[in-house]
Amino acid sequence: MFEGSFVAIVTPFKNGKIDEKKFKELIEFQIKNGTSGIVPAGCTGESATLTHQEQKRLMKLTCEIVNKRVPVVAGAGSNSTEEAIDLTKYAKRAGCNGVLSITPYYNKPTPEGQYRHYKAIAKSVDIPIMVYNVPSRTGISLKPETVARLSGIDGIVAIKEASGSLDQVSSILSLCDITVLSGDDSLTLPMMAVGAKGVVSVVANIVPKEVHDMVSAFLQGDTGKARELHYRVLPLSKAMFIETNPIPVKTSMKALKRLNGELRLPLCEMEKENEAKLKKVLKAYFG
Repeated sequence: MFEGSFVAIVTPFKNGKIDEKKFKELIEFQIKNGTSGIVPAGCTGESATLTHQEQKRLMKLTCEIVNKRVPVVAGAGSNSTEEAIDLTKYAKRAGCNGVLSITPYYNKPTPEGQYRHYKAIAKSVDIPIMVYNVPSRTGISLKPETVARLSGIDGIVAIKEASGSLDQVSSILSLCDITVLSGDDSLTLPMMAVGAKGVVSVVANIVPKEVHDMVSAFLQGDTGKARELHYRVLPLSKAMFIETNPIPVKTSMKALKRLNGELRLPLCEMEKENEAKLKKVLKAYFG
């Protein structure tokens, strides 16, 4: 299941509320363009400012819209183990195919604490779990040895690796056979070259077909086509992180007339200088 191009889908807002009609449009656009799976309520979906009620609504809504056409892997993590278990239980009830579970942030547990956190979730809910390692947001990173330990727990089957380190991916895959997906768009192809199976993508919000085609080409052995698409999309991938995600991707979608660009505080509109850089990249790509 955890193979291919998954989109870390944005959460559209309208006057401070989730815009469910627009959310449906975005999901249909993704499925039409070949996206392998939908990941709602992750970092790109501004989960940090969603209430648990809103997060659960997004899980259920995504499953209803997708209607089993592609896998739904819902963001269900927390720095509180009990909260993560509650969200994961709901994801299963809502019909999600799996969950994305971020490493506990802020309280910065030891490797043993990280292991016990994920073990408690896996033992509480029978659902495939993709661990999410993103030290730039959480202030802590999973050691490859910890990932190897986690891979021995039933239910923990994949990791979204967003440390930005190819050495990290190589170390993980040298120690265990857990499925690795890239969490850094610009590193998707390099990660796949050392054994990753795809990506949970931000840039796929705007170019889903290209990301899908790149990942599929590599998985099918057409490295030339994959490399060509990698270099074509690379400037866009880098531009998505000029400022904190999802500010640039939502700004891009607004420029492309696909979204109103509304964010929730403390996220706000881009600085003018950075917005000008972003629009220059968009113009070069889309004309």
